[in-house]
Amino acid sequence: MSTPPTLTPAAPLEPRLTSLSHGGGCGCKIAPTVLQEILKNSQGLGPLFPIPKELLVGIETSDDAAVYELNAHQAVIATTDFFMPIVDDPYHFGRIAATNALSDVYAMGGKPLFALAIVAMPVAQLSAQTIGQILKGGQDVCHEAGIVIAGGHTIDCVEPIYGLVAIGVVDPKHIKKNSMAQAGDLLILSKPLGVGIFSAALKKNSLSATEYALMLKTTTQLNTPGFDLAQMPGVHAMTDVTGFGLLGHALEMAKGSGLRVELDWSALPILPGTEALALSGNITGASGRNWASYGLEVEMSSLLPSWARDLLTDPQTSGGLLISCAPEAHQEVLATLTRHGFSNACTIGGVVEAKDSGRKLAVNAK
Repeated sequence: MSTPPTLTPAAPLEPRLTSLSHGGGCGCKIAPTVLQEILKNSQGLGPLFPIPKELLVGIETSDDAAVYELNAHQAVIATTDFFMPIVDDPYHFGRIAATNALSDVYAMGGKPLFALAIVAMPVAQLSAQTIGQILKGGQDVCHEAGIVIAGGHTIDCVEPIYGLVAIGVVDPKHIKKNSMAQAGDLLILSKPLGVGIFSAALKKNSLSATEYALMLKTTTQLNTPGFDLAQMPGVHAMTDVTGFGLLGHALEMAKGSGLRVELDWSALPILPGTEALALSGNITGASGRNWASYGLEVEMSSLLPSWARDLLTDPQTSGGLLISCAPEAHQEVLATLTRHGFSNACTIGGVVEAKDSGRKLAVNAK
């Protein structure tokens, strides 16, 4: 573990955390097409190291985490996630970032073992107390998940960044890749959409106290059902919905599985107040970048409301699980989510055979 830098005491009035960054939360993600180009160019620089057979999940289908098999009953899950502030309260920022980082472990069907902290802070502008509250928020979420932060790395940086390296464990037989959906499956989403729209409103001082409380509730709810869902044979695939929006992550599932995903607009769980905020122009820049990256691959009904695209591409910081399950497992999945406190979980569509020619993702207005 590195030695932390010396923290310079801040002025009596510190700047808003969100004012110190050009983006916030999972909206900071590099757009999908740009990321693909970067990865393609990096692979062209030289011969790739032979992929070991023990690497059960790598980068092939843009899955949530890497998984490396240790033996017939144990595999290590490794993932990292970090971003700039989505809220101004330092403690809340730390909680949201840590919850988001641990989500990838649950999305693979595993349990977290421990975490390492990633801390980059403008130490000339933020006090030791403020930075300490960010770390405290992350520690409290990890305590809730039953793990410790065992180390990490800190640097002085012009923008505040916080996140975790999350290490987990899973039985190889219970891994739930995003590419394992089957034709005939139903799709269930565990958390409501709209976090990016809420965050854009917050930055403009247009978010009410009630809406802010809703935002915190959803972004700090750990995706703990992932482990229990992975034990069910009828659950075929899982991923979490984060920076690429519902469309982006559903499209990854469709492509990875070689199938077509069909979403029902009227069934989507949405945070109360999202429509009004979206129609008032509270849209993130990431939403437009997301659509520019994959919009041509999406079939959208002409009957959808004007703000539908803004919601469907909205970056979901610490979003919910997208679960592809057999119809006979549907009620058990919903019951499991309810038992874990996910009262907004609902069925939002299904998976069908891909058409010979056509797009792999459709959004219907029914």
